[in-house]
Amino acid sequence: MASTSNDRVVRPDNGQRNLLANALRALAMDAVQQANSGHPGAPMGMAEMAEALWHRHLKHNPSNPQWWDRDRFVLSNGHASMLLYALLHLTGYALPMDELKKFRQRGSLTPGHPEVDHTPGVETTTGPLGQGITNAVGMALAEKLLGDEFNRPGHAIVDHRTWVFLGDGCLMEGISQEAISLAGAWQLGKLVALYDDNGISIDGGVTPWFADDTAGRFRACGWNVIGPVDGHDVNALDAAITAAKGQRAQPTLIICRTTIGKGSPAREGTAKAHGEPLGAAEIAATREALGWSAAPFELPADVAAQWDARGRGADAEGEWRSRWAAYRKLFPTEARELERRMAGELPVGFEADWISAVAAVQQRGETVASRKASQQAIAELGPRVPELLGGSADLTASNLTDWPGCGAVRGGEAGGRHINYGVREFGMSAIMNGIALHGGFIPFGGTFMTFSDYSRNAIRMAALMNRRVVHVLTHDSIGLGEDGPTHQPVEHASSLRLIPNLDVWRPCDAAETFVAWGHALMSKRRPSALLLSRQNLPAQPRTPEQTAAIHRGGYVLSDRPQPRAVIVATGSEVALAMQAQALLDERGLAVRVVSMPSTSVFDQQDAAWRQSVLGRHLPRVAVEAGSSKLWAAYGCSAVLGIDRFGESAPGPTLMKAFGFTADHLAALVAEEIEREPQIERSSN
Repeated sequence: MASTSNDRVVRPDNGQRNLLANALRALAMDAVQQANSGHPGAPMGMAEMAEALWHRHLKHNPSNPQWWDRDRFVLSNGHASMLLYALLHLTGYALPMDELKKFRQRGSLTPGHPEVDHTPGVETTTGPLGQGITNAVGMALAEKLLGDEFNRPGHAIVDHRTWVFLGDGCLMEGISQEAISLAGAWQLGKLVALYDDNGISIDGGVTPWFADDTAGRFRACGWNVIGPVDGHDVNALDAAITAAKGQRAQPTLIICRTTIGKGSPAREGTAKAHGEPLGAAEIAATREALGWSAAPFELPADVAAQWDARGRGADAEGEWRSRWAAYRKLFPTEARELERRMAGELPVGFEADWISAVAAVQQRGETVASRKASQQAIAELGPRVPELLGGSADLTASNLTDWPGCGAVRGGEAGGRHINYGVREFGMSAIMNGIALHGGFIPFGGTFMTFSDYSRNAIRMAALMNRRVVHVLTHDSIGLGEDGPTHQPVEHASSLRLIPNLDVWRPCDAAETFVAWGHALMSKRRPSALLLSRQNLPAQPRTPEQTAAIHRGGYVLSDRPQPRAVIVATGSEVALAMQAQALLDERGLAVRVVSMPSTSVFDQQDAAWRQSVLGRHLPRVAVEAGSSKLWAAYGCSAVLGIDRFGESAPGPTLMKAFGFTADHLAALVAEEIEREPQIERSSN
């Protein structure tokens, strides 16, 4: 079955006066017109879909947008944001009409695409198509797993649904296939997607480039498919949604045949309705066609009253709170644990316990690959932090993201704390975002560092949304060896460091790896990326003060009186820097070695700390088996890096071939000492 074409679009019936849906249409076209920017077509086409769901089925309380057991609603086609803003305003969220009038203006609560934590009632930041449906899969999985863990017979205190609106563009994006495949495999029966099947994208009717059998595609992935239904018949939509709510074993897709820009005499069913204002004359004609006589941004009192969901929402939450009170009496330990986890707080005493764990690792002094040290950290964290939910994109044995007793997440089975995502890096990362958005879990997932390119936009979205998500990226350099340049990251560390609000760690040994994990979990509002080695790394000697300083992202690992230069190193190259320091000692050239496991965390430190670590007026040489260009920002006059692709050969062979030897680094530092005027010889 091909996607919708213009010859089967449902045409408006001017004899019908659907006031609730038309209120959404009017607010959408008025706000877009006032902003002279935006997308009126999708909100106008999805108005009845929104009415059927939000007015008849959605469980939410506009007076308390953070109620745990609310349904989650995701607008995956986020360019239709005015539909969501109109719904939030009409149902009673703290989004006054003045904010709708400021659509797409700086400082407003109504940005061009929905942003979580910015507009009350928005559950996730959408805009990059396909990620909304994928976030929703993560939300639905989180609901299922929390229910498995905390619900008791007769006491279902975690019991809500996840609803998604999505369009043709979401389904064209490859990530959507990753998401729907996993949702079907996990049997997420409380996930319902309503597909706005209007057959139009920016370039026109989509049939020449989107000829998928959408219903067949979803059925093949284990979904229950309803429709096509008339997307402008509220009663038909209501019946479809009711049927979907009766399905518990499979996620449901409802195919809704709609007309983009419905109600606009000249624009409906055309690409012209998609992404530009209708214009004053066409808006007037649309008002007449719809029988909508209210002025712009005005609503008939009876329509506003019917939309107001605050009373229904308070009743729904009140009923749940009665059940929650009974649950707390019967299961006080579980109730306290769920409250803690939904608040995003770590177990009491975690920080002190983790400081002790780091000290123990430092004392052991084990030579181990940082990917293995990461697994050791995860094994320590698993029992301490029950909300930790791990996984891997089909590389568990290489990323080492499982731990004893973790159990596997499986469709039709309860529990499990490790997810086999399959070869779906992008899907994994966006699903983790959804899990974090839902609450109750701290998700982490692993892949090879070079494949972070596949998931980069989801990593960026985690940073944009300020969500605690941990990316375990192993095989972090040419040091991985024989797999060759396709698997050897070169530019990736620098590229990830460019993402605002993302903490990137490249630890040099087990102690730094443990610190990185602790920091990632304690950073409630920031995602983290841990860049880990395949090859073994020697433990570095540290004083307790140095061990405590690791969490600052950069610190003096080894110093000399009156150093003449500073070597700044990360990851596996810290050991190389220490060897070079010893060679330079033999030549009477004193140098400081700075380990900088996280430039992003180091950048957050005060200026006095940064200066005390890097010194003043001393030549600085950076060494990292990756792109060299970042290090100019830290005043490095020379860099031992790699600005070309690697080769297939054993790791030690490659490291030597590309100049990552102690002799080469020592010679480079000596050259810089001779070249630079020595203004200062103090340790600072």
